[in-house]
Amino acid sequence: MPIYEYVCRKCGTEFEQLVLSSTREIKCPECGSTDSEKKISAVAFKTGTKFAGTGKKASAGCSGCTSTNCSSCGG
Repeated sequence: MPIYEYVCRKCGTEFEQLVLSSTREIKCPECGSTDSEKKISAVAFKTGTKFAGTGKKASAGCSGCTSTNCSSCGG
């Protein structure tokens, strides 16, 4: 099930939304508007010592990291 990133055209809030096949409307969690735009997201995943899609080297601290936020382990 994909998670997409959106930006609300009414208030500018950026948010993520899990999109199921039954999802009909995407509502801004801040203002409730259904006028949002899907952002283009970069995909990156670790392969060995580099992050595929970014070309950045992974730090030694990331080898056992399970976080999806690389700033949490200094990577």
